[in-house]
Amino acid sequence: MKILNLIDRDKELFFTDIAYYEEELKKIISNSSFLVIGAAGSIGQAVTKEIFKRKPKKLHAVDISENNMVELVRDIRSSFGYIEGDFQTFALDIGSIEYDAFIKSDGQYDYVLNLSALKHVRSEKDPFTLMRMIDVNIFNTDKTLQQSIDNGTKKYFCVSTDKAANPVNMMGASKRIMEMFLMRKSLEINISTARFANVAFSDGSLLHGFNQRIEKKQPIVAPNDIKRYFVTPQESGELCLMSCIFGENRDVFFPKLSEELHLISFADIAIKYLKEKGFEPYLCKDEEEARELVKKLPEQGKWPCLFVSSDTTGEKSFEEFFTAKETLDMDRFKNLGIIKNEAAFNETLLIEFEQTITALKTKKEWQKKQIIDLFFKMIPGFGHKETGKYLDGKM
Repeated sequence: MKILNLIDRDKELFFTDIAYYEEELKKIISNSSFLVIGAAGSIGQAVTKEIFKRKPKKLHAVDISENNMVELVRDIRSSFGYIEGDFQTFALDIGSIEYDAFIKSDGQYDYVLNLSALKHVRSEKDPFTLMRMIDVNIFNTDKTLQQSIDNGTKKYFCVSTDKAANPVNMMGASKRIMEMFLMRKSLEINISTARFANVAFSDGSLLHGFNQRIEKKQPIVAPNDIKRYFVTPQESGELCLMSCIFGENRDVFFPKLSEELHLISFADIAIKYLKEKGFEPYLCKDEEEARELVKKLPEQGKWPCLFVSSDTTGEKSFEEFFTAKETLDMDRFKNLGIIKNEAAFNETLLIEFEQTITALKTKKEWQKKQIIDLFFKMIPGFGHKETGKYLDGKM
């Protein structure tokens, strides 16, 4: 199945920029060492493969998911074979003592790329998962950033999200706060980041869920009022790599909007997806009908679908890569835009954030409202609205 067809495109987004800079990329990468954190996620795997195929001197990949790391190695060996450089994977939790010992044992990398994240809007439904999101998206980033400074790393890259621009959910807000911490450390190390669209068929995404529903013979469910920009897994890796290698200090890379990159609804993708699979979508009136019809409709070449409007907490009706207040460079690359940042951050607020979260965790007792109120203090104009409904409450 061709992902480009499903997201209504006929060519790759960054082909021109990658082709133009390919020789320079190969030269830099072949003479450099890399650490990829969160390497087993969809974006992490894509970045790791983009680095590996350009033959780095050293490439170490770290992720908490042992199974996905095994698949990453199998994928790399099957696609690219072997390199003379030092390629190793480590099944480690970034927040653990074992990871700290791993960094202490070597820690010498020219480039550190952090792709680890809790990325789901549904992760804000309870106070405990929300606190883990803060740990992973903010504090683990700050920790690995400081380790990079201590070890003389040349460049630190961290992936952000389009949802950090004028955030309306806690996930996007956590990434926005992460960017503030990055700005603080940018006085001591060169950093760059990237905001980009949904990665089509990435692990845990709604589109990836389509594959699971077909395999398990279950209905396809999608919102019909939510439109998103989509990039392929390879494009996500290319964007991160370009930002890491060519981004100046505090640059945020993003894909330029064009005829090739445009909004498309999940329901429209579902229809294209089913047709690629040889099925006609059959629109159902509710979950019960969809569950019942999936027992017999597929035999008739039809698949039950439920397309509904979204009313859950944290859904953003539109997507944007930058705000009106940010300074842009739209000339350096053909298909990549850059947000140019000064080292703007409020030290007092960052310290208060750290101290408040630490105090809550020390007590092992906190309410979701305490965290939300803190986020509102950190981000003026934060557009979060609690509806009382969450994605886990739907099929």
